[in-house]
Parts: sequence; structure tokens; C-alpha cells
Amino acid sequence: MTQDKRRIYLIEALLAERADGEKIVVPEGTDGQRALLRALMNVRSPAPVAAEVLAVQDAYLAERLRERGGAVDAAALPAVDAADPALSRVALWRGDITRLAADAVVNAANDQMLGCFVPGHHCIDNAIHTFAGMQLRLDCAELMAAQGHAEPTGQVKVTSAHNLPSGLVFHTVGPIVRGGRPTPHDGDLLANCYQACLAEATRRGLRTLAFCCISTGVFGFPQEEAARIAVRTVLDHLANNDHGLKVIFDVFLPADQRIYQELLDGARAARHGA
Repeated sequence: MTQDKRRIYLIEALLAERADGEKIVVPEGTDGQRALLRALMNVRSPAPVAAEVLAVQDAYLAERLRERGGAVDAAALPAVDAADPALSRVALWRGDITRLAADAVVNAANDQMLGCFVPGHHCIDNAIHTFAGMQLRLDCAELMAAQGHAEPTGQVKVTSAHNLPSGLVFHTVGPIVRGGRPTPHDGDLLANCYQACLAEATRRGLRTLAFCCISTGVFGFPQEEAARIAVRTVLDHLANNDHGLKVIFDVFLPADQRIYQELLDGARAARHGA
């Protein structure tokens, strides 16, 4: 089956589940069809999926990964400072976290832990659920049903990554900042997100862990302050708790890349007495 046929097959399968499916017009072009398929996946409730549909979806997403540039080996990304015990196990990379082949990638989730239901929304939660496939929402729904309540801020839940090139997804709920001014408690909660993920990675003996920019974006935590907390928390963990873990700060915006680069350059200078 060609990629075009896979895409149409999946669209038709998802439309057939909907009461309004016959009213939705399937675009003729590839870009429009991709957008429609993503939207249908985004809004789909965590219900069982037929095995044949999942097989086609998995093949489709494998090819989409190749089309988007393929997997990026997290372990091979250059370290901030190869001579420093902690910074030699930190990398900064600007790109799509859904392409990173790491032992685990961190998802900035909401407290329902089911992914973003806004069609095509440009948030990390939406991207991870889209390119992991429909299995991921089912996994999350199972965890949340067993838990019986919303996910608290600053903890971590772990699932398979399914069609992502990473092995696992670490889901963590960051603090929501109102009015752009985080309180000290907000800062503590954000640090807890990083600490919980780092502790889980250490407990599992992971070699690579990729963080997104937790709580920035729609959650409102100022980027520079969030990055400062992230860098401080990660370096403290690597210096004191784990000598086998490599952490990748994955950023998507040039502004975030500049902020993290400046903070990491400052950390390197401070550690070398410059």
C-alpha cells in the first residue's frame, strides 16, 4: 500500500466512526489530507482501534518519520562541554522532539493526561500524541482510569512511545502561570517536574532523556525563568545522582535556543572559574 493509499484508508476509517463523517469533505491535496487525518486523530476518544487500522497507521507513521527527516540519535548529539563531568552529559538541540531517538522523551501534558484534543494544535502534547499514534491515548486513558483522579502537577507517568523513535514517553504536568508572573511555588512545581522525570530515568537506568520546555507556551511560564530552573535542576541531578544519564534540552524556537545556550555557556564558565 502506498503512503497516499494509507492516508486515505485511515481518513475513511476514522470518518466511519463519526456520526458526521459523511458530511466531512476529504481534501484532494496531500497537505490537506495530512491536516484532516491529524485532526481526526486529535479529537478521537480513547476507544479501541481495529488491529488492521493500527497496522496501516503504524506503517503510515513510520513513513511520515522518514519524510520528516528521519530519527535523530540523541546519544550522538554533541555535549555542551566534553571535559566537564556534568556538562559532558548535556546537549542542546533545536528540532522536533518527535524525531529524537532517545530512551525517553518528556511530554508537557495537561492534568487529564489524554493529549491535546484541539485539532492540529501546535503544542508538544498534540505533536507527541499525533506521531506516537492512537495507541498512546489509549495507554494514557488506562493509566488515568486506574488512578481515578486528575494528574497532580510535578509528577511523572510513563508509557510506551509506540511510533515515536524514542523508547518511552514521560508525561508530566507543569504549573500554569496566571498573568505571566510565576510565584515561588510555581517555580518549585516546575523543578518538581524535572526532578520527577530525572529520578524515574535514573531508576530505570536510562541512558538518554530529552526534555521539552515544560510549562512555557500556553501554560504561561516565562521562557527564561523556566529554562533557568530546568538547567539548574538537571545539572544538580547529573552532578549528584546519576553518572550514566545524558540529558538533551530540546527546543523548537530560536529564542529558546538562545536562552538555553546562554545559560549553559554561563554554567560552563562558572564551573571553570572564568
